[in-house]
Amino acid sequence: MDSLKQGEDFYIDESGLYVFTEAYHLKRGYCCRSGCRHCPYGYLGDNRNDEEKRVQRLIEEQNN
Repeated sequence: MDSLKQGEDFYIDESGLYVFTEAYHLKRGYCCRSGCRHCPYGYLGDNRNDEEKRVQRLIEEQNN
């Protein structure tokens, strides 16, 4: 994979964490099962069902 591009593959959030984008995850092609913030594969690292996870993710994104 080519070098990472800030703004396209990742960004730095307000607390200084490097956060991978959904576009990066899709380029990588698989889920690492780490509960990434922008995981396009639906994994959030807990036992809730996928619909609950999607709703929670939408709520969190609206609050940010």
